[in-house]
Amino acid sequence: MLPNPTLDKLQTLRLHGMIKALGEQHATPDINDLSFDERLGLMVDRELTEREDARLTTRLKAARLRHNACLEDIDYRSPRGLDKALILQLGSGQWLRDGLNLIIGGPTGVGKTWLACALAHKACRDGYSVRYLRLPRLMEELGLAHGDGRFAKLMAGYAKTDLLILDDWGLAPFSAQQRRDMLELLDDRYGNRSTLVTSQMPVDKWHALIGDPTLGDAILDRLVHNAYRIELKGESMRRRATKLTATETSD
Repeated sequence: MLPNPTLDKLQTLRLHGMIKALGEQHATPDINDLSFDERLGLMVDRELTEREDARLTTRLKAARLRHNACLEDIDYRSPRGLDKALILQLGSGQWLRDGLNLIIGGPTGVGKTWLACALAHKACRDGYSVRYLRLPRLMEELGLAHGDGRFAKLMAGYAKTDLLILDDWGLAPFSAQQRRDMLELLDDRYGNRSTLVTSQMPVDKWHALIGDPTLGDAILDRLVHNAYRIELKGESMRRRATKLTATETSD
């Protein structure tokens, strides 16, 4: 084992991966069969892996995703209208590099939020910053921020986030202040950062939901016209899972 002063120096340099790799190497009986360069390479690889894992953990914590979902776990067998080729294309991350948007629509329970979180998880793995927000809570938070002086700071943070998820779009009409806030939010992000929206309401109903014709045009121009669209359909996955559980229980 390395002398304590050397280990202390590695600790000071925060090379925790290398320390773990050293411990594992000293516990491996035939480690001396490897050359110095090979052993050093293993240590460097372990340090890099440790740092990448730590950064991913930090990104996922900041994202606050509602579901622990992964693209690899998508069930394409259920008849929900999922286009596997499109999902694979989105999984490549090119839409994020291009600053494009994504709209996932469909009735309640078909997996809109789960799919959004799966794409967001892949974005985190690829090094992008992500933030998941339910739109009703975001609107409430921005309303409070106008009164306590946090509005500019909040908007600046959202503007810099690589992928912003707005879940449950369309549960309630927009107020005048909410229309202005949404336009400002999307205008800051347009063409530079990607926004993902999930909604039970069809896109052709959004204009009426927003309420103001002029602001509605401006909001939709920044959100819809450069967006991929996924329209999920079929039976609620929650209801389907309940049925399967009931069937298994009765067997």
